[in-house]
Amino acid sequence: MTMKKLNIHEAKTHLSRHLAKLKQGETLILCKRNEPIAEIRPLEKKDFRKRRIGLAKGQITIPPEFFTPLPEDLVNAFSGQTS
Repeated sequence: MTMKKLNIHEAKTHLSRHLAKLKQGETLILCKRNEPIAEIRPLEKKDFRKRRIGLAKGQITIPPEFFTPLPEDLVNAFSGQTS
């Protein structure tokens, strides 16, 4: 892993170029008047896979009263209406 020191002006002027280097694994040391103040490094890549449907099948039970209609005053409260 390589580290490159950049002054704030250089980082602002060529931000896109430096972001491309971050993607390649380079770490940037941000400096103010050649004094290091921050380290900018790439984030770890996460493996985002779609979850399979039905992974919790049989682990959750929904009681029949879940499907009972809500009282009218509660429905009105959710829609911003007052009685």
